[in-house]
Amino acid sequence: MKSIKNHLSLIVALISILFSIQVFIVVERSIDAYKENLAKNYSVVVVSEKRIANSEFLSIDGLINRVEELSPDNIINRLNTGMDQKNINLLKLTLPKFYKLYLTKFPTPKEITTLRKNLFSNPSISKIEDFSNNHDITYKLLVLFKGVILVFAIVVSIVTMLLILKELRIWQFKHSERMSIMGLFGAPTWLRSAVLFRLSIVDAIISSILIYLIFMYISTNRFVLQQFDNINIKVVIFDTLNDFFLLLGVSLVLSILLATMIVLGHKEEV
Repeated sequence: MKSIKNHLSLIVALISILFSIQVFIVVERSIDAYKENLAKNYSVVVVSEKRIANSEFLSIDGLINRVEELSPDNIINRLNTGMDQKNINLLKLTLPKFYKLYLTKFPTPKEITTLRKNLFSNPSISKIEDFSNNHDITYKLLVLFKGVILVFAIVVSIVTMLLILKELRIWQFKHSERMSIMGLFGAPTWLRSAVLFRLSIVDAIISSILIYLIFMYISTNRFVLQQFDNINIKVVIFDTLNDFFLLLGVSLVLSILLATMIVLGHKEEV
């Protein structure tokens, strides 16, 4: 019973670390997907005194993906108070040209500033509306949210690693007599600590399998999927192959590293 309890405490600690890592991965994927969605809908409106070819716009800045010329008909219809067709055609010729620029990605505030500078280098362009205020707020919220999740994951990982170190040290004390006897017979350090490493490896594998089952359930949960649908994004919550082996590798490396620290620390005390 005590053995199961010791195993369970180590497994729960490892699951906490792996869970926080996977949550950060999901958040990062969600932010990337949301930024892609924003990039599709986000655009910059440019007013030009002369017609500018699409190829000329694309050569101004690599951030520009495609260009759409806005029709002046909507503006003319608002101004039309009974003008004849001749005056309407004349007004069309005198109105400036309006363009909507779609970008290759959701830009940072610095990239928006650079884009404005490059666009204004064209003497025909008289005005640019980039909706920078709304853009800056959205971008900063995304960065802040990602930063909070990262700090949370780091804090959880550090605290949990300290708990794992304590748990492994307890296991070392329980087997210290057997390890001392093996040392008297000339057994190398790695052999004396085989139980500790076996515990670490087995629990790392078990915790990885459990976190796999947890996220497989989450990835098929209707409520969770509905939340992503509400913000109109699609996110891979858990990649069965890549994420599992990533978490398994992290779990094994972390467990073996902490066990090695315990063994080396014990050796120095002797």
